[in-house]
Amino acid sequence: MKRYLIFCLVLIQLLFVSMLTAAQTGKCQEKCLPIYKNGLYSFEERVKDVLSRMTLEEKVSQMATTAIAIPRLEIPQYEWSNECLHGLARAGKTTVFPQSIGLGATFDPDLVYRMADAISSEARVYYEQAQEKGNWGKYTGLTFFSPNVNLYRDPRWGRGQETYGEDPYLTSRLGVAFVKGLQGNDKKYMKTIACAKHFAVHSGPEGKRRYFNASATTKDMYETYLPAFKALVQEGKVGSVMGAHNRINGIPCNGNRELLVDILRKDWGFKGYVTSDCNSLSLFVTDHKVCKNKEQAAALAANSGLNLNCGWIYKASLVKAVQNGLVKESTVDSLLSTLLMARFKLGLFDNPKKVIYRKIDRNIVNSKTHQDIAYEAALKSMVLLENKNGLLPLKKDINYLYVTGPNANNPDALIGNYFGASDRLTTFFEGIAQKVPVGTTLQYRQGVMLNMVASNNWTVKEAAESDVVIACMGLTNMLEGESMDAIASNEKGDVLNLSLPEAQLNFLRDLKENVDKHQKKLVVVLTGGCPIILTEIRELADALIYAWYPGEAGGKALGDILFGNESPSGRVPITFVKSLEDLPPFENYNMEGRTYKYMKKVPLYPFGYGLSYTTFEYTGLNMPSTIKAGEALIVSVKVKNTGMTDADEVVQLYISDDVASVQNPIRRLAAFTRVSLKSGEEKNVVLTVQPDMMSVITDCNQRMIESGEFTISVGGGQPVFQTQSYVNGRVNVEGSKKLEL
Repeated sequence: MKRYLIFCLVLIQLLFVSMLTAAQTGKCQEKCLPIYKNGLYSFEERVKDVLSRMTLEEKVSQMATTAIAIPRLEIPQYEWSNECLHGLARAGKTTVFPQSIGLGATFDPDLVYRMADAISSEARVYYEQAQEKGNWGKYTGLTFFSPNVNLYRDPRWGRGQETYGEDPYLTSRLGVAFVKGLQGNDKKYMKTIACAKHFAVHSGPEGKRRYFNASATTKDMYETYLPAFKALVQEGKVGSVMGAHNRINGIPCNGNRELLVDILRKDWGFKGYVTSDCNSLSLFVTDHKVCKNKEQAAALAANSGLNLNCGWIYKASLVKAVQNGLVKESTVDSLLSTLLMARFKLGLFDNPKKVIYRKIDRNIVNSKTHQDIAYEAALKSMVLLENKNGLLPLKKDINYLYVTGPNANNPDALIGNYFGASDRLTTFFEGIAQKVPVGTTLQYRQGVMLNMVASNNWTVKEAAESDVVIACMGLTNMLEGESMDAIASNEKGDVLNLSLPEAQLNFLRDLKENVDKHQKKLVVVLTGGCPIILTEIRELADALIYAWYPGEAGGKALGDILFGNESPSGRVPITFVKSLEDLPPFENYNMEGRTYKYMKKVPLYPFGYGLSYTTFEYTGLNMPSTIKAGEALIVSVKVKNTGMTDADEVVQLYISDDVASVQNPIRRLAAFTRVSLKSGEEKNVVLTVQPDMMSVITDCNQRMIESGEFTISVGGGQPVFQTQSYVNGRVNVEGSKKLEL
């Protein structure tokens, strides 16, 4: 027994010595690594070290979209350009969420955060799998050109579908949520890197974007065009910003030092990298004509603070620009340091086992959890615009339902632009078929093409024999969007007439005439990213739903809304006008007469509008009568579901400065929240108005909170257009306070 104990003690000692030796050897190996490969050093030290080992040519090779491999330093190729606007795009199987404008209609930052978190998880899995295959090519990186937080200032802009709508505050809340969900919350590593684009003052015309000069006053810049970018930088800590193609007041955005350095870095404290929009630098020579050659273009961009060239100008000409004295090599070092820091923060130079985001379960891609988020988003995005005589929800005892229209069974109507590939796409017809009561006759014919009349059409006569016709009409990415994608558009993707194609309008007119003859009903479901003029369609439809581009679960969500399994709760994030005559010229970037904040014409459907299957009552508004300038305003209100259906309400608070010393918005959205209420339930809702929402931009281009009286309105939409109850109150602000722009 004694010998056995001695043997055990010796064995334990040997094992301990062996483990200690191994640990010391591993530690020695790590210490012997070059600093840039050594995890014992800070990212800043590692960036400085690897930069010192590069030649000028190697440095510049890392500042283009495709950063080529540097074998002697064991630096692999990296692709900076990727997209994930509403799901991982241009990759393998993924979850497709609603397009951004539909996310705007949800008024739900928490939902957007959860969606972005799901997207970044799928992106990480895809990145790991691509690496294993040796795929370092296009769209494999973890740096994304999303979100688009440009203001949807004019409804004719075809790319407005990529934005969260026309309101800077709503855009900032959803944009910050998206960035935080995408980039993760680890203290050391970033999950992915988001990009605030297109900086700045960029919203059409699409066909002129490569040479257009947007003229904007300082007041409009800081009141309208810049707030969302500032929020993403300061609150969201966004990792990158993309410069726009266009000029602002004569200066190309990607060569604008005031924009990229003075405002972005000095004023706002931005720490990430700035990328050009793709091929923007060549436009300095060919379109903007501010440079004589590509060397000058490279120098202008580099000296203006542009870190990354999405394109070829840096690769072709930056080395020569340095050699010719147009750019200092120290400037190149500074620009590249920021790019290298991004790659280190993504964990691309570290042991995968030490990077938390490289351990994500690969089964998460389009998992049930992510599918549920896609369904929730689709459901919350759809807006009920009309419901005459309570036609919807459809009765369960309906005998004959007829589905028609070019988008009824069209997957393109679900995805918009910058989309991914899902094996779970459910069209509207399929979603209706899943929910239709057993024993109900269900028939489908397309009836009409997107923009062409059908030469042989039985649908109009046949549909009128049913009890209810559901016509799924509208636009797809063929007709609106980025110019190279909108292949059926004669307007480079813009929708200059804000109308459905004439073929669809004529089909709806004929359909309505025959439906009325037989005393039947017509439900119109519209897809699209722009607020088309609905004056006539509103009259034709007994019920009208705007579904935007609702993603893979769009059909399922529509089916549940039509049959009353869920109540619609979306709110339009952009004004629907009555006529083109209500809009200023498309190319005029002055905000006078634009968006709900400045438009004096009565809209058809105002920003924030949307119907429900129930009604809500607002009472008990409570807030202080006086606050000091610079204090937040705390407002509470009681909201009650007074109908028979459980539903969500979007509680919106608008503020009006009654005594502003300068021209100011008529009203502005200053706070909002979603609240779920069962039939008969009442909740106390608390909203906070931040001090900057009570500020103005003065004639001296300063942001000030002025003393005086403000009107506060709380309800389910803007107060002057309310169909349900709302409450008003007033608060007096004492004193004044200057804020940063």
